[in-house]
Amino acid sequence: MKELKDKSTIKKKPKITMAKAFKTIIWPRRNLVFIGLVLIVFNRIAGLILPWKSKTLLDEVIPSKDMGQLYELLIIVGGAILIQATTSFLLTRILSVQAQYLISELRAQVQKKVLSLPISFFDNTKSGALVSRIMSDVEGVRNLIGTGLVQMVGGTFTAIVSLGILIYINPWMTLFVLVPVSLFGLVALKAFKYIRPIFRVRGEINAEVKGRLTETLAGVRVIKGFGAEEQENKIFEKGVDRLFQNVKKSLTATALMTSSSTFLLAGIASTGIMGIGGYYMMQDIDPMTTGDFLFFTMVLAFMIAPIVQMSNIGSQLTEALAGLDRTEELMNMDPEEDLANRTIHLNGITGDIIFDHVSFSYEKGKEVLHDISFEALSGTVTALVGSSGSGKSTIAGLAATFLNPESGQITIDQQDLSKISLSSYRRNLGVVLQDEFLFEGTIRANILFPRPNATEEQLQQAVKAAYVNEFTDRFDDGLDTLIGERGVKLSGGQRQRIAIARAILADPKIIILDEATSSLDTESEALIQKSLAELMKGRTTFVIAHRLSTIKKADQILVIESGNIAERGTHEELIAAEGRYYDLYTYQARI
Repeated sequence: MKELKDKSTIKKKPKITMAKAFKTIIWPRRNLVFIGLVLIVFNRIAGLILPWKSKTLLDEVIPSKDMGQLYELLIIVGGAILIQATTSFLLTRILSVQAQYLISELRAQVQKKVLSLPISFFDNTKSGALVSRIMSDVEGVRNLIGTGLVQMVGGTFTAIVSLGILIYINPWMTLFVLVPVSLFGLVALKAFKYIRPIFRVRGEINAEVKGRLTETLAGVRVIKGFGAEEQENKIFEKGVDRLFQNVKKSLTATALMTSSSTFLLAGIASTGIMGIGGYYMMQDIDPMTTGDFLFFTMVLAFMIAPIVQMSNIGSQLTEALAGLDRTEELMNMDPEEDLANRTIHLNGITGDIIFDHVSFSYEKGKEVLHDISFEALSGTVTALVGSSGSGKSTIAGLAATFLNPESGQITIDQQDLSKISLSSYRRNLGVVLQDEFLFEGTIRANILFPRPNATEEQLQQAVKAAYVNEFTDRFDDGLDTLIGERGVKLSGGQRQRIAIARAILADPKIIILDEATSSLDTESEALIQKSLAELMKGRTTFVIAHRLSTIKKADQILVIESGNIAERGTHEELIAAEGRYYDLYTYQARI
């Protein structure tokens, strides 16, 4: 088993800038953001009422012992606090809900994009990693459209207003404060630049670790069967350790900002203010009142608090942009459906498929099919036989449009298959694989998958044709029996019959059977062969078979060896030729 590796399967690595995020995410929702900004302004202005009225309390109300003015002051402060609470609630209610809605939208868009990608992408990417990218990478967007960005703007507004008030109270004390604040700003900017690539790599590692975990859980029977639990534990431990090392790096930068804020803002600034403020309060000329000093320190807190908060929000925004970088990678990939070239839409087909000098390679310079030519006409069965790795499944993949030929041409009803829209072609396609996939749920839901709106009569016809009722009639819940993840509660033969019933219900013009009866016992196979014979009538059928006894009646048998058609003909013709097919058939007959 391969260990987790720190690499991305996608070469192109775009970088989302704040300007692009603003244009694509924030600007389309500018009305909500504007409302949020208005609310945050009212919230921060209301917050300044308390320090302002604290000065009034100390310098005017208490010395004059004016109870009426005290009651008035309490009403004003209470009203300001109510405004703060109300605006905070509205901010969360409006922007946070909108952020969650945007996250759900983005997840749907990314999932839609992922499903539009070619099969080769999924062959090279772990499903668990894709789940992480769809579900986790877009999470940070809440900090762009949610309260994070608005809090940052509100914090900037508060800091500017507070700075103006501080200058008004005492410009020299304010000048002293600006020195440590500026130093903290430089430290924060350096930290953000350092953190962003760390967050990006974290997303990649997180996706790989989740991908491996998904594989481990899916293959738990294999793991336990080989007693490989300890081996898997070590691989997973290495993955989570890499994740820990990455988090440790970001925590170092975050700790640097936190300690800088403590030392520069809470330490140097506060100490200096105490000294300078004490000096001014002791002077006879232009003294500072107790109310002035309290007002200054409280407003200073109002200026410093959002600066520290903005550093935390800056980290969140940096993480959000790193996640969106990875999302952008997926969204920039070319979809499987080439709308510019695949302009032909099929309304109905006969099903005549022709391979004309087709060659194919998975890797450049390593051809696996060489100059393949044959006709598979409507109503005929073409069987593909040969040793493992000879190219049988590749030919079937080309016929299913999962792959595209490197050279040569494949036609359907004399039309170039590379020019036909995939959706219109695949509506006429049915595939039954050797290791057929079933969804968690009921037997009924799995059979109805290709045609959810099929009638009960159509469903029952498919069930009987595939002899699914032979075992569902013994279940208490019949077709509504829950089958577990990937149909784990059923036998291999039962799963295969459900897959065949699903294909029968789809009523395709083209059928690809990849060892469709391989998991069946002899009795079940005989029943399925009858149903498949009925299904194949009037349809173009490709059969990949290792068990050669199942393809005696095929209209043509292609013997594939090393990517070439070594022999072709009917069963009787190939037996008479006593070539490669004869050797394979007689060998199987002896064992």
